[in-house]
Amino acid sequence: MSKKLFTDQEQKLLMKHPYVKAVSEKAITYTDEFKARAIKEYEEGKFPHQIFEDAGFDLEIVGKQRAKSALDRWRTAYQKNGVAGLEDTRKYSSGRPLKRELSMEEKYARLEAQNALLRAENELLKKIDLAERLLIKKKRN
Repeated sequence: MSKKLFTDQEQKLLMKHPYVKAVSEKAITYTDEFKARAIKEYEEGKFPHQIFEDAGFDLEIVGKQRAKSALDRWRTAYQKNGVAGLEDTRKYSSGRPLKRELSMEEKYARLEAQNALLRAENELLKKIDLAERLLIKKKRN
């Protein structure tokens, strides 16, 4: 069964969503924050369609099967590589390795980018940890 293509109007609507990084006629790229949130909510017993609806997505546009497939893919990646498995790595590589030696400036720029990524991951983990602690505290009260 082929996936539904998104119309221009649907793409524009999806791009306005805070948990969407990019949209094409064939695919939606979600934020790492949403992926982590979705996995957490799934582990708490929510169904994929509930998670997407609660996050403000229109399932008439996204599709229940697409939501389920995305969540299955993210859970597998998360179980295999943790939070790093949820990252969209397309922005970091063109798929073709460099054949030349990097200059000191290029090496430094890569290390800076890697450092920024690690800081963002750390912040995400802190937010997830805080949310879990608040949820536990709320359940106790």
